[in-house]
Amino acid sequence: MVHRYRMRVCAGLTAALLAVSGGYAFSAPDDEMTQDIETAVQGVDAYWEAHWSEFFTETYVPPAVLGEYDGASPNVPTCDGEPLADDNAVYCSTDDEDYVAWDTDLMRFGYEYGDAFVYLVVAHEWGHAIQNRLDAELQSVDGELQADCLAGAELEGAAQDGTVVFEPGDVDEVHTALVRDADKTPWTKEGDHGSASERVDAFAMGQELGVEGCLPQEVSAEGATALDR
Repeated sequence: MVHRYRMRVCAGLTAALLAVSGGYAFSAPDDEMTQDIETAVQGVDAYWEAHWSEFFTETYVPPAVLGEYDGASPNVPTCDGEPLADDNAVYCSTDDEDYVAWDTDLMRFGYEYGDAFVYLVVAHEWGHAIQNRLDAELQSVDGELQADCLAGAELEGAAQDGTVVFEPGDVDEVHTALVRDADKTPWTKEGDHGSASERVDAFAMGQELGVEGCLPQEVSAEGATALDR
């Protein structure tokens, strides 16, 4: 399982994504990392748009994408009135908010070790948005590990669809990131997210077993519902 997902969404898909997705519309990317983040967003959104009905009822509704923020800025965005944490990534869900976001410094730190890092972060936070759209019985008590599992399922599924391209080394980069950064930042704090080995195993399970492998074993995906957003 040595891949490298330098994800590039097929050109014909981009316009459709912007028409149906959760309101994200990136300006022209000004650097390679921003391009990778954009492609990661489009890739996971495309996967769920295409496959949601295979697993769950209701309609797939993507989260909005706040995208990059500066956690050290006095004007940092908020979630439920609280400033977003520095060096973190977040899925924000309140009665009025439903978005994913990530600190620029966090992304740039991880990107220095390989572009796979930003795909992992985007897919993990998107995984939390998916969790929030499911019936409680389909949500794992280990929410962070379930998000890692869903990240693996999303990215592997998009690659199988042919909307993204895996290049040699990327899955190794993901595993290395989960081990190297464990407990160093709020996004990888072991007490919140599980140990490095647990996170690697969860991601691999999603890759190997798909979405259903990320759901509690004692329940079926039948009857899952989406939030009315």
